[in-house]
Amino acid sequence: MKRKTLYLIGGSLLIVLVIVSTLMTSTNNKDIETITSGGIVIEKSEITKTAMFIPFESNGTYMELIAVRANDGTVRTALNTCQVCYNSGRGYYEQLGDVLICNNCGNQFTIDQIELIKGGCNPVPVLEAMKSEDEESITISIDALAEFEPLFKNWRR
Repeated sequence: MKRKTLYLIGGSLLIVLVIVSTLMTSTNNKDIETITSGGIVIEKSEITKTAMFIPFESNGTYMELIAVRANDGTVRTALNTCQVCYNSGRGYYEQLGDVLICNNCGNQFTIDQIELIKGGCNPVPVLEAMKSEDEESITISIDALAEFEPLFKNWRR
């Protein structure tokens, strides 16, 4: 009984911590101004270590991208949905320091792990085949993103 109580208290404290940190941390949401026939264009100069959550619609389904600059200076991109928790509708991420936290299960990932880890409870990576990149920008294929619409059907942000 004591162990169960400790788990409940610990889980409740984690949820409160995530909520408070979310309210205290400014979320960097960006309205995409550049959507071309080639895809969604993200200017690298706008990407920092604070995750940018980029909303867009695909065939009427609201979706979000994450773009963040890792500690090695590279820009990492992923879909803002958890590969395991997406069906709950709360399988999306918020940032606390250099960590992204799943709002459903509390699993955490550093910004350096974004796009590199595939499978499991982490953001769906936007892979090389889904995007093109030059020195100034990253263009992510809208057609490639459309394949992931089912992961956002229950999404409730």
